[in-house]
Amino acid sequence: MACFVVPVAEAVVTTIASKVIASREPKEDNGKIKFSTKLGWLNKLLWGGSALLAFEHVWHGEVIPTFPFLTAVKDGETSEMLREMATNGVGMALLVTLIWGVMLAVTHMKEKAQETPQLAKEN
Repeated sequence: MACFVVPVAEAVVTTIASKVIASREPKEDNGKIKFSTKLGWLNKLLWGGSALLAFEHVWHGEVIPTFPFLTAVKDGETSEMLREMATNGVGMALLVTLIWGVMLAVTHMKEKAQETPQLAKEN
């Protein structure tokens, strides 16, 4: 019904945060990937997944081009829609964020591995 709304809301927040963080990050590059770039990865995951989910909901007729746009609201199933958003939508958003966290952990380990040989050369 409207489970894609939760990841879209997270994507909006992280997109704004990414822009703000990018404007405040130092310009110098010390060999590490900037956090705003890493946050951009999460944005791409969220926006891409949300677009696919929205398309699927349009395909099945759950999202319509006229107000109120969601057939659940039109048919009086608002409580069912909110329950789906709270369970499926939040679950999907958390799963995507967890996957992004794993991506960050892998990236951090690779950055540490590249940093270690440079420190040995300097000493």
